[in-house]
Amino acid sequence: MSSPELGVQWPQGYRINPRAAGPSAELIAAFREIPVAVVGDCVGRSIGTVGLRAYHGDLRTVLCGPALTVRVRPGDNLMIHKAIFMAEPGDVLVVDGGGDLTQALVGGLMRTTAIARRLGGFVLDGGVRDIVEWAEGGMPIFARGHTHRGPSKDGPGEINVPIACAGLAVNPGDLVLGDADGVIAIPAADLPDLLPVVRAHLAKEAKTRELNQRGADPERFNAILRAKGLPV
Repeated sequence: MSSPELGVQWPQGYRINPRAAGPSAELIAAFREIPVAVVGDCVGRSIGTVGLRAYHGDLRTVLCGPALTVRVRPGDNLMIHKAIFMAEPGDVLVVDGGGDLTQALVGGLMRTTAIARRLGGFVLDGGVRDIVEWAEGGMPIFARGHTHRGPSKDGPGEINVPIACAGLAVNPGDLVLGDADGVIAIPAADLPDLLPVVRAHLAKEAKTRELNQRGADPERFNAILRAKGLPV
């Protein structure tokens, strides 16, 4: 399969495209302060990964950075190793592993390399191992599950192509944001317009929280019931 960007004729099942630039450092920093649930509310409430869990220990850990996407054969991590060394500091490796848990795709030694290269984290529709090491922190990771069984390194696979990861469509260079609630991806071109929307949503939530603290929350829902012609 050819990759026009590199002028390379790849063997069947392989494709390695150049890294996408992704969003600016200023936008990444701004969205790092926004909860995933708030971003999700502002883009329709139905976008994000399903079935992944955090393995990095501290629930306060935030993952936020441009996507470097990888598609692998279930149970094989050859292209993930390649992607780690293509990544720039802060990049998030988002891996379509088909949801397979028969073999782990990443482990503790890869965590050490990722920390040394200052990656932004991993989002993995597949298995992880050496979970005690990941729980030490220092490298965010969301994965489908875990197993002691190690991966093969035979390929094939693709890097920097559009993928689906645990129900989330991800393109190279998308902003990937993850926290204790889940993981979401937003196209870089949408971020400038989305930022004021999510900030306004945060302000609205702050006002609602204040009403809740004063015990005025029922009135908000009573107004909805009245609008539907229901008794309150």
